[in-house]
Amino acid sequence: MNLLSGLLVGAGVVFFVAGTTGLWRFPDTLSRLHALTKADGLGLGLITLGLLPLAGGVLPALKLVLVWLLLLFSGAIAAQLIAEHQRRVGPPE
Repeated sequence: MNLLSGLLVGAGVVFFVAGTTGLWRFPDTLSRLHALTKADGLGLGLITLGLLPLAGGVLPALKLVLVWLLLLFSGAIAAQLIAEHQRRVGPPE
């Protein structure tokens, strides 16, 4: 079980690194937002799955899932707000 947890957490870290790389490398705001929100949501989901067997009970496991869901919703809302602002202002010159 510890090996599976370690693999899932490691895979989540890889997605975080990929999202950060996309944030640095992509040319425009919308591409950066897409890379960051998708990779962070999946990365934290994998880390959450890896930590669930080690949580030590139902309540800590529910807290982990709640934090993951909160990140998914807040990341999507923040990305929508940033994209809407970018659409109104236009691309940087």
